Amino acid sequence: TSNMFTQSPLSGYRIPPEQQAQEGRALSLWRDAGWGQLVAHGKYQTNRFSDELVTACVEMLQAWSPDPAPKWVTCIPSLNHPELVPDFAARLADALGLPFVPCIEKVRANRQQKEMENSFQQVKNLDGVFTITDLCLNDECLLIDDMVDSGWTFTVTSALLRQAGCSTVYPMALALNSPRMD
Repeated sequence: TSNMFTQSPLSGYRIPPEQQAQEGRALSLWRDAGWGQLVAHGKYQTNRFSDELVTACVEMLQAWSPDPAPKWVTCIPSLNHPELVPDFAARLADALGLPFVPCIEKVRANRQQKEMENSFQQVKNLDGVFTITDLCLNDECLLIDDMVDSGWTFTVTSALLRQAGCSTVYPMALALNSPRMD
Protein backbone atom coordinates (compact mmCIF):
# COMPACT_ATOMS: atom_id res chain seq x y z
CA THR A 1 0.00 0.00 0.00
CA SER A 2 1.21 3.48 -0.77
CA ASN A 3 1.36 6.39 1.62
CA MET A 4 -1.39 8.89 0.81
CA PHE A 5 0.11 11.53 3.08
CA THR A 6 3.38 13.25 2.27
CA GLN A 7 2.80 16.72 3.77
CA SER A 8 1.19 15.86 7.12
CA PRO A 9 1.99 13.75 10.19
CA LEU A 10 -0.52 11.13 9.04
CA SER A 11 0.83 8.12 7.20
CA GLY A 12 -0.20 4.94 5.48
CA TYR A 13 -3.28 4.04 3.53
CA ARG A 14 -5.68 3.52 6.42
CA ILE A 15 -6.30 5.66 9.47
CA PRO A 16 -5.57 3.42 12.50
CA PRO A 17 -8.47 2.79 14.92
CA GLU A 18 -6.89 4.86 17.71
CA GLN A 19 -6.97 7.91 15.40
CA GLN A 20 -10.49 7.45 14.05
CA ALA A 21 -13.53 9.57 14.87
CA GLN A 22 -16.65 8.18 16.45
CA GLU A 23 -19.73 7.86 14.28
CA GLY A 24 -21.01 11.34 13.51
CA ARG A 25 -24.32 13.03 12.77
CA ALA A 26 -25.68 15.41 10.14
CA LEU A 27 -28.69 17.61 10.80
CA SER A 28 -30.03 17.58 7.25
CA LEU A 29 -29.60 16.75 3.61
CA TRP A 30 -28.26 19.66 1.56
CA ARG A 31 -31.10 21.84 0.24
CA ASP A 32 -33.69 19.42 1.61
CA ALA A 33 -36.98 20.92 2.80
CA GLY A 34 -36.61 22.44 6.24
CA TRP A 35 -33.13 22.42 7.76
CA GLY A 36 -31.34 21.78 4.45
CA GLN A 37 -32.84 24.95 2.96
CA LEU A 38 -31.88 26.96 6.06
CA VAL A 39 -28.29 25.70 5.80
CA ALA A 40 -28.10 26.72 2.12
CA HIS A 41 -29.60 30.12 2.93
CA GLY A 42 -27.05 30.73 5.71
CA LYS A 43 -24.12 29.60 3.61
CA TYR A 44 -24.88 31.47 0.40
CA GLN A 45 -27.19 34.37 1.31
CA THR A 46 -26.75 35.68 4.83
CA ASN A 47 -23.23 34.27 5.50
CA ARG A 48 -24.50 33.30 8.96
CA PHE A 49 -26.26 30.17 10.14
CA SER A 50 -29.48 30.94 12.00
CA ASP A 51 -30.09 30.46 15.71
CA GLU A 52 -32.75 27.91 14.73
CA LEU A 53 -29.93 25.69 13.44
CA VAL A 54 -28.07 26.08 16.73
CA THR A 55 -31.19 24.98 18.62
CA ALA A 56 -31.75 22.08 16.22
CA CYS A 57 -28.16 20.87 16.72
CA VAL A 58 -28.52 21.10 20.51
CA GLU A 59 -31.66 18.95 20.26
CA MET A 60 -29.93 16.51 17.89
CA LEU A 61 -27.01 16.16 20.31
CA GLN A 62 -29.40 15.55 23.23
CA ALA A 63 -31.20 12.82 21.26
CA TRP A 64 -27.88 11.32 20.12
CA SER A 65 -26.42 11.47 23.63
CA PRO A 66 -22.83 10.38 22.85
CA ASP A 67 -21.07 8.70 25.76
CA PRO A 68 -18.77 10.04 27.06
CA ALA A 69 -20.30 13.42 26.31
CA PRO A 70 -18.22 16.05 24.51
CA LYS A 71 -16.43 18.50 26.84
CA TRP A 72 -15.47 21.10 24.21
CA VAL A 73 -16.27 22.18 20.65
CA THR A 74 -14.01 22.87 17.69
CA CYS A 75 -14.62 23.26 13.97
CA ILE A 76 -13.17 22.80 10.53
CA PRO A 77 -11.93 26.14 9.19
CA SER A 78 -12.49 27.41 5.66
CA LEU A 79 -10.50 29.96 3.71
CA ASN A 80 -13.54 30.71 1.49
CA HIS A 81 -15.93 31.48 4.39
CA PRO A 82 -13.56 32.15 7.34
CA GLU A 83 -16.23 33.34 9.80
CA LEU A 84 -19.18 31.12 8.87
CA VAL A 85 -18.48 27.83 10.66
CA PRO A 86 -16.47 29.25 13.62
CA ASP A 87 -19.32 31.68 14.36
CA PHE A 88 -21.84 28.82 14.31
CA ALA A 89 -19.61 26.48 16.36
CA ALA A 90 -19.01 29.20 18.98
CA ARG A 91 -22.76 29.83 19.32
CA LEU A 92 -23.44 26.08 19.52
CA ALA A 93 -20.74 25.66 22.19
CA ASP A 94 -22.30 28.53 24.14
CA ALA A 95 -25.76 26.92 23.91
CA LEU A 96 -24.24 23.65 25.17
CA GLY A 97 -22.33 25.37 27.98
CA LEU A 98 -19.01 24.12 26.53
CA PRO A 99 -15.83 25.98 25.60
CA PHE A 100 -15.23 26.70 21.92
CA VAL A 101 -11.57 26.10 21.06
CA PRO A 102 -10.63 26.92 17.45
CA CYS A 103 -7.54 24.70 17.41
CA ILE A 104 -7.63 23.53 13.77
CA GLU A 105 -5.86 25.79 11.30
CA LYS A 106 -6.13 25.59 7.55
CA VAL A 107 -2.57 26.26 6.45
CA ARG A 108 -2.93 25.76 2.73
CA ALA A 109 -5.69 26.29 0.17
CA ASN A 110 -7.06 23.26 -1.60
CA ARG A 111 -9.77 22.47 -4.11
CA GLN A 112 -13.27 21.64 -2.90
CA GLN A 113 -13.68 17.98 -2.00
CA LYS A 114 -16.73 17.66 -4.24
CA GLU A 115 -14.49 18.39 -7.25
CA MET A 116 -12.37 15.29 -6.55
CA GLU A 117 -13.18 12.21 -8.63
CA ASN A 118 -12.36 9.47 -6.15
CA SER A 119 -11.35 8.66 -2.61
CA PHE A 120 -7.61 8.71 -3.29
CA GLN A 121 -7.83 12.20 -4.84
CA GLN A 122 -10.00 13.37 -1.91
CA VAL A 123 -7.36 12.27 0.58
CA LYS A 124 -4.44 13.71 -1.42
CA ASN A 125 -6.38 16.97 -1.67
CA LEU A 126 -6.34 17.21 2.16
CA ASP A 127 -2.70 16.26 2.68
CA GLY A 128 -0.95 18.98 4.66
CA VAL A 129 -3.99 21.29 4.55
CA PHE A 130 -4.75 21.30 8.30
CA THR A 131 -2.64 21.61 11.44
CA ILE A 132 -3.66 21.41 15.09
CA THR A 133 -2.50 24.20 17.40
CA ASP A 134 -1.37 23.69 20.98
CA LEU A 135 -4.80 24.93 22.14
CA CYS A 136 -6.15 21.41 21.48
CA LEU A 137 -7.70 19.86 24.62
CA ASN A 138 -7.37 16.20 25.60
CA ASP A 139 -11.04 15.63 26.42
CA GLU A 140 -13.85 14.46 24.15
CA CYS A 141 -14.72 17.03 21.48
CA LEU A 142 -17.54 17.87 19.14
CA LEU A 143 -16.09 18.64 15.69
CA ILE A 144 -18.34 20.93 13.63
CA ASP A 145 -18.48 21.52 9.89
CA ASP A 146 -21.22 22.90 7.69
CA MET A 147 -21.12 20.27 4.93
CA VAL A 148 -20.04 16.68 4.56
CA ASP A 149 -19.15 15.59 1.04
CA SER A 150 -16.94 12.49 1.13
CA GLY A 151 -16.35 12.48 4.89
CA TRP A 152 -12.58 12.65 4.34
CA THR A 153 -12.26 16.14 5.82
CA PHE A 154 -13.75 14.84 9.09
CA THR A 155 -11.57 11.71 8.89
CA VAL A 156 -8.32 13.62 8.41
CA THR A 157 -9.00 16.38 10.96
CA SER A 158 -10.22 13.81 13.52
CA ALA A 159 -7.00 11.82 13.09
CA LEU A 160 -4.94 14.99 13.58
CA LEU A 161 -6.96 15.89 16.70
CA ARG A 162 -6.47 12.38 18.09
CA GLN A 163 -2.72 12.58 17.38
CA ALA A 164 -2.65 15.90 19.25
CA GLY A 165 -4.11 14.18 22.33
CA CYS A 166 -7.88 14.56 21.97
CA SER A 167 -9.42 11.38 23.43
CA THR A 168 -12.61 11.18 21.35
CA VAL A 169 -13.95 13.10 18.34
CA TYR A 170 -17.65 13.33 17.50
CA PRO A 171 -18.18 14.83 14.02
CA MET A 172 -21.34 16.88 13.48
CA ALA A 173 -22.35 18.60 10.25
CA LEU A 174 -25.24 20.83 9.33
CA ALA A 175 -25.82 19.09 6.00
CA LEU A 176 -24.90 15.94 4.16
CA ASN A 177 -24.11 16.59 0.51
CA SER A 178 -24.06 13.99 -2.18
CA PRO A 179 -21.32 15.20 -4.56
CA ARG A 180 -23.83 15.05 -7.43
CA MET A 181 -26.53 17.09 -5.69
CA ASP A 182 -25.34 20.66 -6.02
